[in-house]
Amino acid sequence: MSRAGAEAAGPLDGVRVVELASEHAAFAGKVLADLGAEVIVVEAPDGHATRWFEPFADDVPGAENSLWWWFYNAGKSSVAIDLDDASGVSRFRALVASSDVVLEGEAPGHLADRGLDYGDFEPVRPDLVWVSVTPFGRANPRAHEPATDLTVAANAGPAWSCGYDDHALPPVRPGGNQAYHTVCLWAVMGAMAALYARDTLGIGQHVDVSMHAASNVTTEAATYEWLVAHATVERQTFRHAAVRRTPDRIITAADGRHAIGALPRLTAEFRALADWLVELGLRDEFDEYFFLELGVERGGILLNEVDRDPLVAAIYRAGYDALRAVAAHLTAKEFFVGAQRRGLPAGVLMAPEDVIEDEHFVARGFPVEVHHDDRNRSFVYPGAPYHAPAAPWRVRGRAPHVGEHTAAVLDALGTESPRRSRAQ
Repeated sequence: MSRAGAEAAGPLDGVRVVELASEHAAFAGKVLADLGAEVIVVEAPDGHATRWFEPFADDVPGAENSLWWWFYNAGKSSVAIDLDDASGVSRFRALVASSDVVLEGEAPGHLADRGLDYGDFEPVRPDLVWVSVTPFGRANPRAHEPATDLTVAANAGPAWSCGYDDHALPPVRPGGNQAYHTVCLWAVMGAMAALYARDTLGIGQHVDVSMHAASNVTTEAATYEWLVAHATVERQTFRHAAVRRTPDRIITAADGRHAIGALPRLTAEFRALADWLVELGLRDEFDEYFFLELGVERGGILLNEVDRDPLVAAIYRAGYDALRAVAAHLTAKEFFVGAQRRGLPAGVLMAPEDVIEDEHFVARGFPVEVHHDDRNRSFVYPGAPYHAPAAPWRVRGRAPHVGEHTAAVLDALGTESPRRSRAQ
């Protein structure tokens, strides 16, 4: 069977992945496909439920029009198999027998009830890598609790840390399926580590990935503050949650857009900020310029001195005031670019369309065009969430239609994956 883009080998070239279609594991399959694996997504004969997730191409509902399905399943092949049918079970077994990795997000026990779980294949395929993505992990007492991206973000902690200084407002849910994406990246790392172990030792293993645990470790200091100091972090607008309120870092630029700047602490940062004010002709207008010079003379400042030393506090405040003074004379984009060029950490609030068109993202290849031969059109897709030149990736074609590759894949059953053959 041929795959779009198969001519461009990636680090997982030759790896065959059988993925049981699911909402929360789909991104893991996509990343594996982008890295060169042959990913065969197994769905019911009438298509997986996520094919009906909005929005739809040209606002026309349909199983082949879901932009959700397009993104998460680009570069994969589709095989339609009814796992409630005996012949379907037989086909699935044969498909797994020819694969390197099985990726699934089924409820614990669902596959075991059909004799299609890792334990059913391990005796005959001890080299098989099996990756399960579940809400709490298979062995957890809460293993059978249902979950969504929203409940995972809330239960695991990220939502508590996201929001505004005004705590009369509720926490904010991280957008864009962030909880699912987080667990999927852990699943990808687990799969690749297990493949490396198999290529080295000749044995496979079961990788049990918990959505809750994966999201919990992204709370940065929140979990550790509670476990170690029994302290609770508080949500803050546009900055990290913390036990104590940190200075407001929101900056309004001359064009009315918002930016954020990390407050200077290092000698080079105070020097760069002072020089920037001079370049803009703002030195005489900025009454606190003297404190920036003190920041340089002192060799920077330490954050733990801000509350104890009034002079350090004044230098610290002057850094923020200087950033605001600069931004007031520039557009948000000019402020962002200028700060980055001077080694001053800064960001700018962008709309999605701004991100996809930004020259920095374009330069690193984030927006990619994917041709849809079935529509004779190309569409712009988001690229990889990382930049790794030594591990080339690419979006390897459009998402498959329902069961589009069923005949081709089933006709080829019995052949081993190239990666497995080399490992043996």
